[in-house]
Amino acid sequence: MSHIRLGKYNQLEVVKEVDFGVYLDGDEDGEILLPKRYVPEGCVPGDMLNVFIYLDMDERLVATTLEPYVQVGEFACLEVAWVNQFGAFLNWGLMKDLFVPYREQKAKMVKGGKYMVYAYIDEESYRIVASAKVERFLSKDRPEYEPGEEVDILVWQRTDLGYKVIVDNKFGGMLYHNEIFQPLQPGKQLRAYIKQVREDGKIDVELQKGGYKKIDDFAETLLRYIESQGGYTDLNDKTDAAVIYNAFGVSKKTFKKAVGDLYKKRLIVLEKEGIRLVPQD
Repeated sequence: MSHIRLGKYNQLEVVKEVDFGVYLDGDEDGEILLPKRYVPEGCVPGDMLNVFIYLDMDERLVATTLEPYVQVGEFACLEVAWVNQFGAFLNWGLMKDLFVPYREQKAKMVKGGKYMVYAYIDEESYRIVASAKVERFLSKDRPEYEPGEEVDILVWQRTDLGYKVIVDNKFGGMLYHNEIFQPLQPGKQLRAYIKQVREDGKIDVELQKGGYKKIDDFAETLLRYIESQGGYTDLNDKTDAAVIYNAFGVSKKTFKKAVGDLYKKRLIVLEKEGIRLVPQD
C-alpha cells in the first residue's frame, strides 16, 4: 500500500472494531480511526471503505464518510465560521473547520463572509490549510484547448468585464458579461466552452457553444428536438429562460428567434401550450 493521501479520499480496509468506531489500515501511517457516527451499517473487518482523511483536533489522522466541500488541490468558495488572532476558519462540511492563516488572506476575512480559496498541505506543519491568494495556485502552463472544447468552470469573482472563472480546477479564465444570461455568483459550478486561448495564454470561455449563436444552427437543433419528442413540445416563448437554458444551453432570445425562423418556414405551428410540427408530405 502507498502512503495515505491527506486531504483526499482513500480506499482503506477495516482492520478492527472498537466501541467508539472502527480502525482502518493506514499502512505506514498506522491504524486510522473512523468514529462510530460515520461507520456504515453492517460494516465488518475486511470491508474496504472510501473515506476522506484529515487531522483531528489533536493533529492525528482521522477518517470520515462525510463529503467535504473541497479536497486538497482544489478551489472552492467557502464561508467563514469564525476568526481568531491566528486567522480564519472555514466551514468545509467537516467537524473541524479549515484554517486560513492571516498571511494567506487577501483582505481580513470576516465571519459569515464567503471567499474563494485553494486547499493545500502546509509543508511546515503538515496541516491542511487554505489560501485566498488563489492566483498563486493557478497553472502557469499554456492551456492546450481547442475552441468549442467543453470544460468545467468555477465562478471566481465579478469584474467590470464579466466574471473571472477557474477552468478545470487549473487555469484562470474569463466569462464576459455579454455571454451571460443567468444569475451568477462566486462558487457556482458550470459546464462551459472554450471561446479562445489568447496569445498571452489567457482563456476566454462562453456558456453556449459558438455555433449555437447562429440562429440557423439552433433552429435545426430545435426542429430535431421537437421531432424526437413525437412532434410536440410544451416549451414555448412563455417558458422560463432557465428551463430553456437547461434544455438547450441557449438564451431565451436565441430560442425565440429560432422559433420565429421555423414558423416563417412553415415547419411548426404555435399552439396555446406549446409548439407542434407541421406534418410534412
